Amino acid sequence: MNYTIGQVAKFNNLSISQLRYYDNQGLLPFLKRAESGDRIFDEDALKFIEMILCLKNTGMPIKKIKQFVDWTMNGEETLKQRLDLMKQQENNVLEQIKESQENLEKIRRKIAKYEFELNNKN
Repeated sequence: MNYTIGQVAKFNNLSISQLRYYDNQGLLPFLKRAESGDRIFDEDALKFIEMILCLKNTGMPIKKIKQFVDWTMNGEETLKQRLDLMKQQENNVLEQIKESQENLEKIRRKIAKYEFELNNKN
């Protein structure tokens, strides 16, 4: 099944201009075009966009995402590079989680302090 840029934007909570930007940055070289020039998104494109958004949402810069896309388009000869990139991003995400957990613990300590002070005010 094929989808329009508007449908894909809606599926992914993006604007049409964001998808166009990603395409202009070379992140969507796999897209086909209709005779009218409209972008055609198929199921494979949706899965690829999902991965691109995952990488973006975990803090990977567009330049590195572009490298990942290029490697993917080059096929199996780049599997090692892609694996290394994914492992690096996994480590980045694990570090983000650790930092978030530490920040959550600080917030919880502050909440406990305020609750204690409020409960012992009388």
